[in-house]
Amino acid sequence: MGYVIRPVTADEWKKLKELRLAALADPVARVAFNETLESASGRPDAFWQQRASSPEEGGAALTFVGEAADGKWGGMVVVLVEEDEEMPQTHLVGVYVRPVHRGTGLARELFEAAIGWSWGLADPVVERVRLWVHEENARAEALYRSLGFVATGRTLADPKDAAAMEREMALTREDNPWKASA
Repeated sequence: MGYVIRPVTADEWKKLKELRLAALADPVARVAFNETLESASGRPDAFWQQRASSPEEGGAALTFVGEAADGKWGGMVVVLVEEDEEMPQTHLVGVYVRPVHRGTGLARELFEAAIGWSWGLADPVVERVRLWVHEENARAEALYRSLGFVATGRTLADPKDAAAMEREMALTREDNPWKASA
């Protein structure tokens, strides 16, 4: 199954909202998100319109989607730029692939686009891409490891369940497996 991997445009906010709500409703994927379906469902249209805006359009993040041949979105990943004085980095969040698209390579393609975009930034020059993975999300952790991410040793409690942990994983520019595209 082939996909077109591309950034979301501001006028696609309704499709972005639908995909995010599907992610939050997915019983397998929802452990990965800090937001609940109930809270997201109640957000006004203006929230979704802003979320769909790229940094060039005044948004705070860039969302990449994988569009299948039929025009449907199979998955997404969101890239946040964090201008840490010590080490400028991007933070990958909102990773989701619809069940029917899992195992197709879509997640890898989305990550390649997000990481490639991160390395391509001129200001700030990103030295590290990071993400957090829930301790119960072994499938996602395996994907991240296959992409070159390593555990940093940092953990935090899951905001939805203080007894559960999330682990930070990172990929540095130096360890980038796609050096040719950096």
